[in-house]
Amino acid sequence: MSGTADRVRVVVAGLGDTGLIAAVRLARYHRDLDLVGISAKSAWLSGRDVGLRLARPERWAAQYNIAFSRFPALDGVRVVHGALTGLDEDARAVTVRSADGTTTREPYDVLLIATGVRNDVWRHPDVQDQAGIDESLRAMHARVAAAESVAVVGGGPSAMGTAAQLAEAFPGTRVSVYFPGDRGLTSHHPRVWDVVRSRLERLGVQLHPRHRAETPADMSPAPGPVRFTTGQPPADAALVLWATGRVRPNTEWLPSGMLDANGFVRVRSDLSVPGHDGIWAVGDVAASDPLRATARTLGSDLVARNIVRSVRGRSTRAWRPPAHAQGSVLGPLREGLLVFLTSGGHVRYSVRFNDALDRHVVSRLYYGGIRPR
Repeated sequence: MSGTADRVRVVVAGLGDTGLIAAVRLARYHRDLDLVGISAKSAWLSGRDVGLRLARPERWAAQYNIAFSRFPALDGVRVVHGALTGLDEDARAVTVRSADGTTTREPYDVLLIATGVRNDVWRHPDVQDQAGIDESLRAMHARVAAAESVAVVGGGPSAMGTAAQLAEAFPGTRVSVYFPGDRGLTSHHPRVWDVVRSRLERLGVQLHPRHRAETPADMSPAPGPVRFTTGQPPADAALVLWATGRVRPNTEWLPSGMLDANGFVRVRSDLSVPGHDGIWAVGDVAASDPLRATARTLGSDLVARNIVRSVRGRSTRAWRPPAHAQGSVLGPLREGLLVFLTSGGHVRYSVRFNDALDRHVVSRLYYGGIRPR
């Protein structure tokens, strides 16, 4: 075994939203594991609540950009800062390139792939330190704040949440959303759209259904116009934000035989990778179901439990994909936070209660607590 003495070494490749929780769970469920986490960022940088990230980056960072040293549950985890560049299954090791260009190899007995996805707006796999993270947050916020009009293209939760947050933070900015169907949020229960549409309209967001946009090769934020394949005239905007759901998995470092036709990691129902002993995958990078919902339904908890079960020689359990997407869509607004259920219903939390919930319950439940700055 690669671990010390009888300890099993588990390498968690990627410490984003799902990878971080999986590492916390592994440390909790099996204290004798030799845990290594690999992250392209020098701190936890969440992919959640992009709208809040663009509109109020300081508030977003307080909750979603946290130094790994502030997580007590990671005290026994060795964190490696660098980009994954290769996998040698025969040697059972991954290759990591650090910010200064040096390359190291990290051996494993068990490998958990949680490297997520990237897009052209707020997710990218570049190696960054805290100064680089802070600068990217400031620069994107400045572009949004300076725009007199913003067009958000897409019909999913990222698009609707971005529109809501920008409309609330910048009431003088004209915010429009263009989406191809009769309604947005087609992965959610139909009742969810009625609630979200009403709130967006109260915030002054202009909704444009049945507008299918021509998607450019480069979907980075840029001035308009937006052109449509559905016959409408082009729409001008000082800034266009693409939130169409077009993402690319961070899997270039993996062998092609491990991936599906779109580059996502193939997994069994228990989130192990078929044909690759000791390798598991979870989160947006895993081809678990059409929604890749292990990123949002505690798939990280299940995969951690299954890894421990496998190490102990016990049978693993299957993950069950939800019928509809769930969770927050719009993010925290002044009216509070709405959390939607798979049934289409929702729970509303006040701003004060939600902040207290995050500090005293969510941080402990998901991350094992977070130390003060």
